[in-house]
Amino acid sequence: MSDPTPLPQREDNEDGLGLCHAVLFDLDGTLADTAPDLAAAVNKMRHDRGLEMVPLEKLRPLASAGARGLICGGFGIRPDHHEFASMREEFLANYEADLCIETTLFPGIPELLDELDARGVRWGIVTNKVARLTEPLIAQLGLEERAGCVVSGDTTPHSKPHPAPLLYGARALDTAAERIVYVGDDLRDVQAGFAAGMKTVAAAYGYCGDDIPPTQWHAQHVVQSPAELQRLLRDIG
Repeated sequence: MSDPTPLPQREDNEDGLGLCHAVLFDLDGTLADTAPDLAAAVNKMRHDRGLEMVPLEKLRPLASAGARGLICGGFGIRPDHHEFASMREEFLANYEADLCIETTLFPGIPELLDELDARGVRWGIVTNKVARLTEPLIAQLGLEERAGCVVSGDTTPHSKPHPAPLLYGARALDTAAERIVYVGDDLRDVQAGFAAGMKTVAAAYGYCGDDIPPTQWHAQHVVQSPAELQRLLRDIG
Protein backbone atom coordinates (compact mmCIF):
# COMPACT_ATOMS: atom_id res chain seq x y z
CA MET A 1 0.00 0.00 0.00
CA SER A 2 1.25 3.47 -0.85
CA ASP A 3 2.20 6.05 1.75
CA PRO A 4 -0.87 7.76 3.23
CA THR A 5 0.53 11.26 2.60
CA PRO A 6 -2.20 13.28 0.82
CA LEU A 7 -2.16 13.51 -2.95
CA PRO A 8 -0.23 16.45 -4.41
CA GLN A 9 -2.45 19.42 -5.20
CA ARG A 10 -0.94 21.19 -8.18
CA GLU A 11 -1.61 24.89 -8.53
CA ASP A 12 0.25 25.42 -11.80
CA ASN A 13 -1.12 24.70 -15.24
CA GLU A 14 2.29 24.36 -16.87
CA ASP A 15 2.92 20.74 -17.77
CA GLY A 16 5.66 21.33 -20.34
CA LEU A 17 9.17 20.05 -19.72
CA GLY A 18 10.92 22.49 -22.03
CA LEU A 19 12.50 24.45 -19.17
CA CYS A 20 13.92 21.30 -17.55
CA HIS A 21 17.56 20.33 -17.96
CA ALA A 22 17.95 17.03 -16.07
CA VAL A 23 16.09 13.86 -15.08
CA LEU A 24 15.99 11.82 -11.88
CA PHE A 25 14.60 8.30 -11.98
CA ASP A 26 13.27 5.94 -9.36
CA LEU A 27 14.94 2.52 -9.65
CA ASP A 28 12.60 -0.39 -8.87
CA GLY A 29 9.69 -0.46 -11.29
CA THR A 30 10.92 2.57 -13.25
CA LEU A 31 14.37 1.80 -14.63
CA ALA A 32 14.70 -1.84 -13.58
CA ASP A 33 12.32 -4.77 -13.29
CA THR A 34 13.50 -6.02 -9.90
CA ALA A 35 10.24 -7.78 -8.98
CA PRO A 36 11.38 -11.34 -9.84
CA ASP A 37 14.31 -11.22 -7.42
CA LEU A 38 12.35 -9.39 -4.73
CA ALA A 39 9.56 -11.95 -4.97
CA ALA A 40 12.10 -14.78 -4.83
CA ALA A 41 13.39 -13.41 -1.51
CA VAL A 42 9.86 -13.55 -0.07
CA ASN A 43 9.17 -16.98 -1.47
CA LYS A 44 12.40 -18.36 0.00
CA MET A 45 11.04 -17.26 3.39
CA ARG A 46 7.77 -19.03 2.68
CA HIS A 47 9.55 -22.16 1.48
CA ASP A 48 11.66 -22.25 4.64
CA ARG A 49 8.42 -22.19 6.63
CA GLY A 50 6.81 -24.95 4.61
CA LEU A 51 4.40 -22.57 2.90
CA GLU A 52 3.37 -22.46 -0.76
CA MET A 53 4.96 -19.97 -3.10
CA VAL A 54 3.10 -16.74 -3.87
CA PRO A 55 2.80 -16.13 -7.64
CA LEU A 56 5.03 -13.37 -8.97
CA GLU A 57 2.08 -11.50 -10.45
CA LYS A 58 0.52 -11.18 -7.01
CA LEU A 59 3.71 -9.75 -5.52
CA ARG A 60 4.71 -7.57 -8.49
CA PRO A 61 2.44 -4.59 -7.62
CA LEU A 62 4.02 -4.52 -4.14
CA ALA A 63 7.62 -4.40 -5.31
CA SER A 64 7.97 -0.61 -5.20
CA ALA A 65 6.94 -0.69 -1.53
CA GLY A 66 10.12 -2.60 -0.73
CA ALA A 67 10.54 -4.97 2.21
CA ARG A 68 7.51 -3.62 4.04
CA GLY A 69 5.11 -4.12 1.16
CA LEU A 70 6.46 -7.49 0.11
CA ILE A 71 6.54 -8.99 3.59
CA CYS A 72 3.09 -7.68 4.44
CA GLY A 73 1.72 -8.88 1.12
CA GLY A 74 3.55 -12.18 1.20
CA PHE A 75 2.52 -13.10 4.73
CA GLY A 76 -0.65 -11.11 5.37
CA ILE A 77 0.83 -9.23 8.33
CA ARG A 78 1.26 -5.57 9.29
CA PRO A 79 4.50 -3.73 10.14
CA ASP A 80 3.49 -3.74 13.81
CA HIS A 81 3.52 -7.55 13.88
CA HIS A 82 5.87 -8.80 16.60
CA GLU A 83 8.00 -10.76 14.08
CA PHE A 84 8.10 -8.11 11.38
CA ALA A 85 11.55 -6.69 12.25
CA SER A 86 13.24 -10.10 12.20
CA MET A 87 11.38 -11.07 9.02
CA ARG A 88 12.55 -7.86 7.38
CA GLU A 89 16.18 -8.72 8.14
CA GLU A 90 15.64 -12.25 6.81
CA PHE A 91 14.10 -10.85 3.63
CA LEU A 92 16.96 -8.40 3.10
CA ALA A 93 19.54 -11.14 3.63
CA ASN A 94 17.81 -13.36 1.07
CA TYR A 95 17.59 -10.51 -1.42
CA GLU A 96 21.18 -9.39 -0.92
CA ALA A 97 22.40 -12.93 -1.56
CA ASP A 98 20.63 -13.10 -4.96
CA LEU A 99 20.37 -9.46 -5.91
CA CYS A 100 20.49 -9.57 -9.68
CA ILE A 101 19.55 -13.02 -10.90
CA GLU A 102 16.52 -12.15 -13.03
CA THR A 103 16.57 -8.37 -12.66
CA THR A 104 16.94 -6.43 -15.91
CA LEU A 105 16.36 -2.94 -17.18
CA PHE A 106 12.85 -2.63 -18.61
CA PRO A 107 12.72 -3.00 -22.40
CA GLY A 108 13.29 0.44 -23.90
CA ILE A 109 15.19 1.85 -20.92
CA PRO A 110 18.67 1.19 -22.40
CA GLU A 111 17.68 3.11 -25.53
CA LEU A 112 16.21 5.94 -23.44
CA LEU A 113 19.38 6.32 -21.38
CA ASP A 114 21.58 6.09 -24.48
CA GLU A 115 19.62 8.96 -26.01
CA LEU A 116 19.91 11.11 -22.88
CA ASP A 117 23.67 10.48 -22.81
CA ALA A 118 24.01 11.30 -26.51
CA ARG A 119 22.16 14.59 -25.99
CA GLY A 120 24.25 15.45 -22.94
CA VAL A 121 21.23 15.46 -20.61
CA ARG A 122 22.23 14.83 -17.00
CA TRP A 123 20.37 12.08 -15.20
CA GLY A 124 20.52 10.24 -11.90
CA ILE A 125 18.76 7.74 -9.67
CA VAL A 126 16.86 8.33 -6.42
CA THR A 127 15.57 5.19 -4.71
CA ASN A 128 14.34 4.14 -1.29
CA LYS A 129 16.48 1.00 -1.53
CA VAL A 130 19.32 1.13 1.03
CA ALA A 131 22.83 1.76 -0.26
CA ARG A 132 24.14 -1.72 0.55
CA LEU A 133 21.63 -3.04 -2.00
CA THR A 134 21.50 -0.11 -4.40
CA GLU A 135 25.21 0.19 -5.12
CA PRO A 136 25.95 -3.41 -6.14
CA LEU A 137 22.71 -3.59 -8.13
CA ILE A 138 23.51 -0.40 -10.04
CA ALA A 139 26.95 -1.81 -10.80
CA GLN A 140 25.54 -5.13 -12.05
CA LEU A 141 23.08 -3.27 -14.27
CA GLY A 142 25.96 -1.32 -15.82
CA LEU A 143 24.74 2.07 -14.62
CA GLU A 144 27.38 2.85 -11.99
CA GLU A 145 29.61 4.93 -14.28
CA ARG A 146 26.76 6.51 -16.22
CA ALA A 147 24.43 7.96 -13.59
CA GLY A 148 25.23 11.51 -12.56
CA CYS A 149 24.18 10.63 -9.02
CA VAL A 150 22.80 7.68 -7.09
CA VAL A 151 20.78 8.55 -3.98
CA SER A 152 19.75 5.63 -1.78
CA GLY A 153 17.11 5.36 0.91
CA ASP A 154 19.68 5.95 3.63
CA THR A 155 21.73 8.66 1.89
CA THR A 156 19.73 11.35 3.70
CA PRO A 157 17.91 11.18 7.05
CA HIS A 158 14.61 10.84 5.18
CA SER A 159 13.30 8.64 2.40
CA LYS A 160 10.57 9.35 -0.14
CA PRO A 161 7.90 10.76 0.02
CA HIS A 162 10.06 13.32 1.86
CA PRO A 163 11.74 15.62 -0.69
CA ALA A 164 15.20 15.41 0.93
CA PRO A 165 16.56 12.62 -1.31
CA LEU A 166 15.41 14.42 -4.47
CA LEU A 167 16.88 17.72 -3.33
CA TYR A 168 20.15 15.89 -2.58
CA GLY A 169 20.07 14.55 -6.13
CA ALA A 170 19.44 18.03 -7.51
CA ARG A 171 22.52 19.34 -5.72
CA ALA A 172 24.56 16.40 -6.99
CA LEU A 173 23.52 17.21 -10.56
CA ASP A 174 24.14 20.93 -9.91
CA THR A 175 20.67 21.71 -11.22
CA ALA A 176 17.85 23.68 -9.62
CA ALA A 177 15.02 21.41 -8.47
CA GLU A 178 12.47 23.24 -10.58
CA ARG A 179 14.54 22.37 -13.68
CA ILE A 180 14.42 18.63 -13.01
CA VAL A 181 11.92 15.95 -14.02
CA TYR A 182 11.37 13.12 -11.56
CA VAL A 183 10.06 9.81 -12.92
CA GLY A 184 8.65 7.08 -10.68
CA ASP A 185 6.13 4.28 -10.48
CA ASP A 186 4.81 4.84 -6.96
CA LEU A 187 2.57 7.52 -5.46
CA ARG A 188 5.39 8.37 -3.05
CA ASP A 189 7.54 9.34 -6.03
CA VAL A 190 5.02 11.91 -7.21
CA GLN A 191 4.54 13.19 -3.66
CA ALA A 192 8.30 13.59 -3.24
CA GLY A 193 8.73 15.26 -6.62
CA PHE A 194 5.91 17.67 -5.92
CA ALA A 195 7.33 18.54 -2.50
CA ALA A 196 10.76 19.12 -4.06
CA GLY A 197 9.30 21.46 -6.70
CA MET A 198 10.13 19.17 -9.62
CA LYS A 199 8.07 18.19 -12.62
CA THR A 200 6.70 14.68 -12.14
CA VAL A 201 6.06 11.76 -14.47
CA ALA A 202 4.20 8.65 -13.31
CA ALA A 203 5.57 5.46 -14.88
CA ALA A 204 2.35 3.48 -15.27
CA TYR A 205 4.27 0.59 -16.83
CA GLY A 206 5.86 -0.08 -13.42
CA TYR A 207 4.53 -1.68 -10.24
CA CYS A 208 2.30 1.21 -9.11
CA GLY A 209 0.99 -0.33 -5.87
CA ASP A 210 -2.45 -1.81 -5.46
CA ASP A 211 -4.67 1.08 -4.44
CA ILE A 212 -4.73 4.48 -6.22
CA PRO A 213 -4.11 4.25 -10.00
CA PRO A 214 -1.33 6.42 -11.51
CA THR A 215 -3.81 8.56 -13.42
CA GLN A 216 -5.04 9.87 -10.05
CA TRP A 217 -1.63 10.74 -8.57
CA HIS A 218 -1.73 14.30 -9.99
CA ALA A 219 1.58 13.91 -11.80
CA GLN A 220 2.15 16.31 -14.69
CA HIS A 221 2.43 13.34 -17.05
CA VAL A 222 1.59 9.64 -17.05
CA VAL A 223 3.42 7.30 -19.44
CA GLN A 224 2.47 3.75 -20.33
CA SER A 225 5.86 2.56 -21.60
CA PRO A 226 9.56 3.46 -21.62
CA ALA A 227 9.17 4.33 -25.31
CA GLU A 228 6.51 6.90 -24.43
CA LEU A 229 8.75 8.24 -21.68
CA GLN A 230 11.63 8.53 -24.14
CA ARG A 231 9.51 10.63 -26.49
CA LEU A 232 8.32 12.84 -23.62
CA LEU A 233 11.86 13.49 -22.38
CA ARG A 234 12.90 14.77 -25.78
CA ASP A 235 11.35 18.07 -24.72
CA ILE A 236 14.04 18.67 -22.11
CA GLY A 237 17.62 19.75 -22.56
